[in-house]
Amino acid sequence: MQTASKKIINGWAMYDWANSVYNLVITTTFFPIYYTEMTKVSPFNGKVHFFGRTFVNTALYNYALAFTYLVVAIVLPILSSIADYKGNKKRFMQVFCLLGSLACSGLYFFTPQYFDFGIICMMLAAFGFYGSLVFYNSYLPEIAAEKDRDRVSAKGFSYGYIGSVLMQLVGFGLVVFWERIPFLHSEGDAVRWTFLLVGIWWFGFAQITFNCLPESIPSENYREKKNFITGGFIELKKVFLQMLRMAVLKRFLFAFFFYNMGVQTVMLAATIFGSKVLNLPSTILIMTVVAIQLVAIGGAYMVSKLSETFGNLQTLIGVVIFWIAICVGGYYMQTKYHFYILAVAVGLVMGGIQSLSRSTYSKLMPVTNDTASFFSFYDVTEKIAIVIGLSAFGYIEEATGTMRDSVLSLVVFFTIGLIGLISSLHRQLKETRMYSVKKNHS
Repeated sequence: MQTASKKIINGWAMYDWANSVYNLVITTTFFPIYYTEMTKVSPFNGKVHFFGRTFVNTALYNYALAFTYLVVAIVLPILSSIADYKGNKKRFMQVFCLLGSLACSGLYFFTPQYFDFGIICMMLAAFGFYGSLVFYNSYLPEIAAEKDRDRVSAKGFSYGYIGSVLMQLVGFGLVVFWERIPFLHSEGDAVRWTFLLVGIWWFGFAQITFNCLPESIPSENYREKKNFITGGFIELKKVFLQMLRMAVLKRFLFAFFFYNMGVQTVMLAATIFGSKVLNLPSTILIMTVVAIQLVAIGGAYMVSKLSETFGNLQTLIGVVIFWIAICVGGYYMQTKYHFYILAVAVGLVMGGIQSLSRSTYSKLMPVTNDTASFFSFYDVTEKIAIVIGLSAFGYIEEATGTMRDSVLSLVVFFTIGLIGLISSLHRQLKETRMYSVKKNHS
């Protein structure tokens, strides 16, 4: 296949620009800071009540996200297979985008008086974000030739980081200068206005993507007029059986499951760690996250270039080793300067590992029209990893009384992922040698 036109590629990448502001501005920066600051003082004092049960404030945050990702992991394979069956993945993407952006905007009303409502909005926004993402990712093998997928994937992540930096700066300006803005009455008001603006940004810029992306092709089974639910499960079963026969892809998913458990947990918990353990003020945390995202733009392209030289799996092995060093450094971190150094280190590999993982998976997939179903397994792997990672992080904090032990525990996840990547590479090289022998004999 040939890579699609520049208009389609840029249109696809614009969805990263649109929805990454939620992931990087809300979940990584403003929401955890706002949530932690709101719940560590009266009337909460570090303990929160949610539907009749009492939790440590940060533990509830991790548990709520983990539950959301679990629901995503259960529902999306079914929906994605239906989307492949009917050829309407763009429509599913639009529905999840609408749900996520509306819920994000609803966080404007997140105050102590509406605590339960705010947590529900947070969960629905995450559901919408990840729900739309599986269909978005599934377009990559449809619009980009294999040789271009690392570059196109990196372009999407870079667009996302650039857009997020711009919105971070808007939010930072509101927080710093709220006293000079007539309709703002507190720093909390400024943060909640940021939630609203992110929701509007997400929905608005997503329309560019929806206008540019082509419609997907229905499955061959669709022409047989099967029930769409039955047809969806047939597609899911077909993809699953294909995957079982693909040794390198299976091993890569195993590795991705574990190392992504560590990556996502670090991204979601870093600002909470800085606020709760190091007692860093919100302005410093916000500017640090902005710096991380600026570094991540270059990091995504750097890792893409390294993959061209050394290969995808080889590069991922090196990046995961770097992540292990970051976690060990995080355990011993004591000062804000240590936090800054580690922040730069995270930025170098944060975007790169996500971008390269996405493109590597798309390269290991077979040539197929069932791209949403295949990527649903990728996303399910990611979400279940996040569920376990966040749950383990929250449980270890509650059990030991410190987040440092939670950070150190992530080394285990990265190490298992590293072993899986080495196994994938070994199998890939073996298959390449076998192919070369057969070719020479023929």
